[in-house]
Amino acid sequence: MAILLGFMILLAASQIVLRNLFDSGLLCSLRIMVLWIALLGAIAATREDRHIRIDLLSHTLSRSNQSILSAINNLFSAFICGVITWHAVRFVYFEWQDGTQLFASLPAWIGEIIIPIGFGSMTLRFLFNIPLQILHRENP
Repeated sequence: MAILLGFMILLAASQIVLRNLFDSGLLCSLRIMVLWIALLGAIAATREDRHIRIDLLSHTLSRSNQSILSAINNLFSAFICGVITWHAVRFVYFEWQDGTQLFASLPAWIGEIIIPIGFGSMTLRFLFNIPLQILHRENP
């Protein structure tokens, strides 16, 4: 991710130079890099269980009830990520069928393949966390 971030910084700087001096740019490649780094970061955050949470109840519940709430949150998150994965697979498939190009004759589906991969891996991570939360409830 650090290498990708470094490339993004170089591309952003070259984008400024190209726009000001040559009236052209590399906007599409920068967008794809932002997409990749965002989803790779989301995968890492989910792996380490450090993703964003909106939670009003966990501070008021007992330890065992927190585990139940956490399992419910993981199930809901897995469902949402699963739905996004399904539609992302369809989207990438349609892009592959259409033969859409990004830049330098690169097929669009190659740049967009991170969407179903990212959300699919997050779906699996949330599903794998459910039994862990239930076991954590039984063994405080």
